[in-house]
Amino acid sequence: MKIVILERGSFGHDIPLDGLQKLGDVTVYENANQNEVPALTKDADIILVNKLLMNESSLKNATNLKLICEIATGYNNIDLDYCKSRGITVTNVRNYSTPSVAQHTFALLLSVYERLSYYDQFVKDGTYSKTASFSHIGKGFHELAGKTYGIIGLGNIGRKVAQIASAFDCNVIYYSASDQTYDVPYQKVDFDTLLTQSDILSIHCPLTDKTHHLLTYNCFQKMKRDSVVINVGRGPIICENDLAKALNEGLIAGAGLDVFEKEPIDADNPLLQVQNNHNLVMVPHIGWGSVEARTRLIKDVEESIIAFQNKTPRSVVI
Repeated sequence: MKIVILERGSFGHDIPLDGLQKLGDVTVYENANQNEVPALTKDADIILVNKLLMNESSLKNATNLKLICEIATGYNNIDLDYCKSRGITVTNVRNYSTPSVAQHTFALLLSVYERLSYYDQFVKDGTYSKTASFSHIGKGFHELAGKTYGIIGLGNIGRKVAQIASAFDCNVIYYSASDQTYDVPYQKVDFDTLLTQSDILSIHCPLTDKTHHLLTYNCFQKMKRDSVVINVGRGPIICENDLAKALNEGLIAGAGLDVFEKEPIDADNPLLQVQNNHNLVMVPHIGWGSVEARTRLIKDVEESIIAFQNKTPRSVVI
């Protein structure tokens, strides 16, 4: 079978393709352009894709296509109705990144909460070497113990984050945008209670009509002035203009962001102009991407292809 990988760059060159290459004739493209897809996939039996749109326009030439493997959990880039009409199977990868995203949540949180970028710069720019004291407390920071840790979305990642927060002796509360109640030792609260009580608020829910711009300026006004927001869910869950304004006005103490409304981030994004940028840590959507998580990701895709070839499909979306 001819296997076409359209976005090799999306999962890193440190993850080998040996397993996939044993399953068929593999053609690899680093980061294909959307306009190139019809030509690049015309002979494909199997397509591996991450963000490129898979629809009638892009797949019209792919007359041999039998399987699309989404190299991710989300598959909103794939036109499922069109694939179903052509009998194309679609698979995704589930629960591969939970340890990575949970760990990353606390990497962002601790960086913001302990003002590490400020103190790191204090040493690296030579200021520390010119001081008389062995220590320097230029910006106050807090302990997690005893703080209220609010979580939006208590799926696999949210529950793992709750578990770690509990180990830090935090009081964990959660809000479910879908109003789902979980059998967990954490208190479910309404949205206003989450906003007003949380010292840390981290986002782990999917992007839906209900969660789009869930956090706005009005929400930040209700939060504690020393609270911190962490977003490892989806960028549009936070209104970025409102977050930038809230940080500039001191409505909240800081934020850690792994995701953005538009990715890559626009050069004129207001978050890049936040005045006290030591209170804001931003990284380019890497929470899912530990070596171990990406290894699991590609291994899972291999297993889905093998299962499909054996006529026992797994991880099937349609």
